[in-house]
Amino acid sequence: MPVQIPFDTTYARLPDRFFHRMEPKPVAAPRLVKLNLPLAEGLGLDPEVLASPEGVEILAGNRIAEGSDFIAQAYAGHQFGHFNPQLGDGRAILLGEVVGRDGQRRDIQLKGSGRTPFSRGGDGRAAIGPVLREYIISEAMFALGIPTTRSLAAVLTGEQVFREAALPGAVLTRIAASHIRVGTFQFFAARGDEEAVRLLADHVIARHYPEVAGADAPYLRLLEGVIARQAALVAQWMLVGFIHGVMNTDNTTISGETIDYGPCAFMDHYDPATVFSSIDHAGRYAYGNQPRIMQWNLARLAEALLPLLAEDEQKAVEIAQEALGGFVPLFQAAWLEGMRRKIGLATAEDGDAALIGGLLGAMQEAGADFTLTFRLLAEAAADPGADASLAALFEKTGGYAPWAAQWRQRLEAESLAPTARATAMRAVNPAFIPRNHQVEAALAAATEGEDFAPFEALLAVLARPFEDQPGQARYAAPPEPEQRVLQTFCGT
Repeated sequence: MPVQIPFDTTYARLPDRFFHRMEPKPVAAPRLVKLNLPLAEGLGLDPEVLASPEGVEILAGNRIAEGSDFIAQAYAGHQFGHFNPQLGDGRAILLGEVVGRDGQRRDIQLKGSGRTPFSRGGDGRAAIGPVLREYIISEAMFALGIPTTRSLAAVLTGEQVFREAALPGAVLTRIAASHIRVGTFQFFAARGDEEAVRLLADHVIARHYPEVAGADAPYLRLLEGVIARQAALVAQWMLVGFIHGVMNTDNTTISGETIDYGPCAFMDHYDPATVFSSIDHAGRYAYGNQPRIMQWNLARLAEALLPLLAEDEQKAVEIAQEALGGFVPLFQAAWLEGMRRKIGLATAEDGDAALIGGLLGAMQEAGADFTLTFRLLAEAAADPGADASLAALFEKTGGYAPWAAQWRQRLEAESLAPTARATAMRAVNPAFIPRNHQVEAALAAATEGEDFAPFEALLAVLARPFEDQPGQARYAAPPEPEQRVLQTFCGT
């Protein structure tokens, strides 16, 4: 039967040099692993139709939905600081755009759908492990309230992909506000194609920043808008201990969403130098480097936009530099406000940054778990008798008690009742994050034995990260030494 998806793909109306038109490569035996029912309904799609044999064929790339306009998007990017002038969708195909029930336009993309002209020797496929990792982490980020691409479906292909070993193949259906990246602008700027840069900027303004369309300097306002969204986004990453792992410019969205959940991870014990990615040998994308790297990435966007900022190049550079100078104060304000909420402060005082820095320093020295420290701090805010649990995290150094004395003194300047403060703190300090060892266990079960029960159980817990969930304590617990995940890997 025909599957109706109300596609309205504006990106495909841009000139042909923005993409390659091509269909996904069919797979042998598609089988649905997971369908995101609430997301499907929010997009205005019928979950029953998507879960039907015909719908699963669309999600695998074996069938064309009516109105679909298949394209692989072109982009460039700096990868670990080195510029590659042509990257593009090497294993992804944009099926089209839909307008959801909330009035927002979103991309529907297949990831792992076969080779494209941008594949650069790759097979264009994906294994089930990386597909489920992206499903888990992206949906966890959504539940945490962090702007992110999302996962609509995961489908087994009935075929194997070959990496270090033969692995079950899969296709992910990814949803995004758009897949336009800093690297998309770089692709055309590197070719001196000013017309394409302008067309792309106009498209982005219409789609993501319509409020600047009538401004005196719309392209400057666009740059400032992207800077503001990315400053807020990285602050949110830092507040939950998230490490992106591969912050290349082709993984930096213009919409301000988190994209590409390859070697990403959540920090266990606090250390700003933490790196998980197996390919980040120099620690370029370490946890503590993420704000600096994002500003660097945004500078690359500014470079691409220079011809649109002013006719005189020097004047354009000055305009761009002034805009980029706004990143640090925006990030610092968002991070500091978020950290105040995490430690239970509803007002601002000059010494708050030092107080927060003191806690982070004590956590680093003691090797205290990032997520558990802040969650237990909410209990201590309501009842000083709960200090013992927190102090145990600092057992090596005894650093909690001196800091707690300063903290409680600072709380005396606040009028909020202890129980209300604790409730507010629980609302921003998750009990449950995608603990790396739990994620790896779920992926191993799925890959080695097609056992998806651990994946489903983990998803269910992560959907309510701020709630106490009786019987689920093991998902909140830090890893034992032998359970620690020291490296994560890119899914390509």
